[in-house]
Amino acid sequence: MCKSHANDQDEAEQAGAGRRSFLRATALIGAATAVSLPQVAKAASAPAEKWRPDPDSHRFTLVVMPDTQYLFDGPSIDKEPVEASLRYILEHGQDDNIVFLSHLGDLTQNGSKAEFTAIGEAFGLLDRQGVGYSVLAGNHDVRSSTDDQRGPTSYLDAFGPKRFAGKPTFGGASPDGYNTFHLFKAAGRQWLVLALDWRLSDKGYAWAKDVIAQHPKTPVILTTHELVYKDDTLSSHGQQLWEQLIDDHDQIFLTLNGHYWPAGRATRENAAGNEVHLHLTNYQNRYFGGAAMIRLYHFDLDRNVIDVETVSPWILGRAAEGINELERQEIELSGDADRFSVPIDFEERFSGFAPVPPRPSRPASQVLIPGTVAYWRFDGTENKAGGDAVTGTVRDLSGRGNHLTLVTVGGGKLTWSADHHPDQPGHGSLEFHGGKPPLKGAYLRTFDGVPLNSATFKAGYTIEAFYRLPDDWDPSHHAWAGLLSRTGTGGAAGKTADDPDEPLATLSLSNDREPQWAVRPLNQEGIATNWGQETPLETWWHLAVVNDGTHTTLYVQGCPVVRNPKASAVGLTSVGLPWLLGGYEYAGKIDQILHGRLGDVRIVERALPVTAFMNR
Repeated sequence: MCKSHANDQDEAEQAGAGRRSFLRATALIGAATAVSLPQVAKAASAPAEKWRPDPDSHRFTLVVMPDTQYLFDGPSIDKEPVEASLRYILEHGQDDNIVFLSHLGDLTQNGSKAEFTAIGEAFGLLDRQGVGYSVLAGNHDVRSSTDDQRGPTSYLDAFGPKRFAGKPTFGGASPDGYNTFHLFKAAGRQWLVLALDWRLSDKGYAWAKDVIAQHPKTPVILTTHELVYKDDTLSSHGQQLWEQLIDDHDQIFLTLNGHYWPAGRATRENAAGNEVHLHLTNYQNRYFGGAAMIRLYHFDLDRNVIDVETVSPWILGRAAEGINELERQEIELSGDADRFSVPIDFEERFSGFAPVPPRPSRPASQVLIPGTVAYWRFDGTENKAGGDAVTGTVRDLSGRGNHLTLVTVGGGKLTWSADHHPDQPGHGSLEFHGGKPPLKGAYLRTFDGVPLNSATFKAGYTIEAFYRLPDDWDPSHHAWAGLLSRTGTGGAAGKTADDPDEPLATLSLSNDREPQWAVRPLNQEGIATNWGQETPLETWWHLAVVNDGTHTTLYVQGCPVVRNPKASAVGLTSVGLPWLLGGYEYAGKIDQILHGRLGDVRIVERALPVTAFMNR
């Protein structure tokens, strides 16, 4: 960056790195009590593994390296800090799933051949391992008065398109060679890095727009040397980039630039009404010209967040030698501008150009796996429109004849709904309008004498259900309703331990909306329970209860819960009475009706693996 710009900036105050963050940065937090400085240095110089990022993991890391110019300044060339950062990428590539590195320009101070030769040699570390990366020209790498039509330069000799030809991440370059684009795969999709010159010509803008147009469903990270000037402020050139390129291209969701200091951020709404996150990162004003400090953008598409941290691998690697007072403050920056999180609902943010198609419904034949004894779903041509009342019989699609009949209480009703879990086979549900006494509503029960009523499942079972509770669900009126339950009491079965009036089996929801499977197994007198965690309102959930003939495990969204008892539980006690959907009996009488929606329900007479659940 030009010194005239630097004088306009106030240096940010950064807190020194604490012991915990120091160890976390070196991936040694698990051994905090035993680590000494020599051990840290040894970890930083461990042999590198071949770069093989996981293209499907929802967690991946983009590394950003800003202005390194003071390390490559005429006779003052020191490439060790850059090499340390590049080795860090190789050494932590697998643990952090590092997919790409972006340098933000001003690689050198004077743009000389010798300077570019030195930094080019440093980047050979990545070339030899096949690591994907991009660079771009800053104002110190080329004549600052020129744009991307300037012609041959030492920058182009060292980092022109010929350097990247053959790399799997290299997408192409503008005819002048100063603008490039790169593609990497992460989280099961393609991402595009658009690396733009210090100053774009009209041809450069046209090229950039064409690249985006040729990748219409690909999210774009734009990198350039100058854009954000300070917090919430763009430079005049940055404003031009916004107006001519970023604003009208919704695929650009993140921009990264250097040039100015201290680090800062801006967020703007584009023409499509979506947020664009614009980040300035530059540490050349700090100790040792920034010491090739890197910023790590940890994407997590499960948590819908980008966690950002800033570390100095070179100083970490020098810890064994004894670091000085200034270096202690630079190991890892912890200020708000350098360690922060960016919440992004990626699916929603990208929906304007790459909407995720809804999962289509699956025919019942695909769901009727061997051992299915009952399968009820609430869609199909026989169903009415959403809001219409359910009448007559709901058929069991398993072929076992376990059909359901409607039971109304107090003049209430049960209605159809088109709402459903996104991974549910059937695209429909039943809406129950119940609560506690005085009872009013409706539920379903199996017919008398059907096979399911007497089944004891001695060899094991899997029971699955989808449900959603509305925002007016109130624990004082709606708690402990059953999604699915078996009628008949413990007392009627001759099992009087615990409460003899409780039903023989019930999959219910507590006052804290915790799913609970409470049953009397064949091999014990008392009630065995499995508990899930609180499930938020207005969200579809999938539950599965799996018994392998010996033990029972409750799963929420395909994940086992913590409160699964270790005690043996064999089969289900039966007195030959019906099963209920949406209803719960106590002491042999209907006591509660569900308030919420119930989707597909399936019962299989064997234990299923998670991969065979209906939401898979």
